[in-house]
Amino acid sequence: MPVDLFDDQTAGLESPPTRIFEITPDDGTDLPFVTRALNAATSGEVRITTLGGDTATLYVAAGAVIPIRASRVWATGTVASGLRGLL
Repeated sequence: MPVDLFDDQTAGLESPPTRIFEITPDDGTDLPFVTRALNAATSGEVRITTLGGDTATLYVAAGAVIPIRASRVWATGTVASGLRGLL
């Protein structure tokens, strides 16, 4: 196991993500975790609901990391693929 020189530090929202999970867009189910950021393998629109309850469609460029606290990614209105949630 590699040595983590920062293991005695408290991580904040501006710290680098430490976990990642695949996102399958779904109109009826919230994500298992609220994200710190989103990433997509292919560019396109992503319809999300934020932690604050707002629903909007964002454009995500392939490979870009979008810092957003998303609680749901909708299938309807989402074109980008290969979505990942960063925690």
